[in-house]
Amino acid sequence: MEQRKHWWNGKWGRLARRDVFLRVDADQWHVEQRAGGAEGISRFYEYGSADEAEETVRALLDGPDTWRELSPRPPGGWTLPNN
Repeated sequence: MEQRKHWWNGKWGRLARRDVFLRVDADQWHVEQRAGGAEGISRFYEYGSADEAEETVRALLDGPDTWRELSPRPPGGWTLPNN
């Protein structure tokens, strides 16, 4: 499964933090809505097209929070350039 996008509401702490992830696996699109950080509670949605998944993402990001798009972690993790 490849993570395409990640949004965070900019708030710290288990009670305030919210994340939304957009992922793809072959022709299946997955949206994860997470409350409470890495150990929080997630809700998952599956779609057959990117358009359907992106529509759900737009709906989840709608509201008073100031959402920030974060870069997805590349396969194999981050590497530092050689100096």
